[in-house]
Amino acid sequence: MELIEAEAFSFDCYGTLVDWESGLLAVLRPWARSRNVPLDDESLLEAYGRHEEAAERGHPSELYPLILARTFRALGAEVGGDVTDADAERLARSVPDWPAFPDSHEALVAVGRRARLIVLSNVDRDSFAGSARRLGVTFTSVLTAQDIGSYKPSPRNFTALLAEARRLGVQEGRLVHVAQSLFHDHVPAQAAGLRTVWINRRHGRPGGGATRMPATAVRPDWEFDSMAALAAAVGG
Repeated sequence: MELIEAEAFSFDCYGTLVDWESGLLAVLRPWARSRNVPLDDESLLEAYGRHEEAAERGHPSELYPLILARTFRALGAEVGGDVTDADAERLARSVPDWPAFPDSHEALVAVGRRARLIVLSNVDRDSFAGSARRLGVTFTSVLTAQDIGSYKPSPRNFTALLAEARRLGVQEGRLVHVAQSLFHDHVPAQAAGLRTVWINRRHGRPGGGATRMPATAVRPDWEFDSMAALAAAVGG
């Protein structure tokens, strides 16, 4: 199948459409400096990502703001920096402030002229509402961890995605999943039988940042370093 034949594209949001690493660092960086935590940005993000994955796996029904707060406290305990209730609340409520990548809006509009747009995100409805306003696009469907009761990479999230595609009348094999995270999205999406597009936002940068690297090798069907490049390939 060519990308232009897809009837629907499902998107991860944070890391793919919204710059979650900049959003996280806007809170974590000043906190680390104020506590004399000797970690650079990449080390902060890597440590954060490990603790967030553990929090989501251990507390799958907990809303994302609580996951953020829980993760921040675990990070602080690991690196020896005090995390106050105010610190935890600041991160928990920061999602609507996280910036959209500059190319996300126009790319989504272009792709949306040819196919349906679905969001599958590790977030809660209220937090996503703020990001949706930044993206400025109406999605056909929005599926969140709050709706599903689990966080990616749980297979349950992709079972829910496939069920939604069937409800919308998308033909089998005509849904393509688009994401930055190999760990959270590509491994489980391909296990569910989906073709995937890797938006490699960290192109040219070593490591995975706040996104854990998968233990299982995975090869996305397509790779682009931006949403703009995806839109061009789709023909938008």
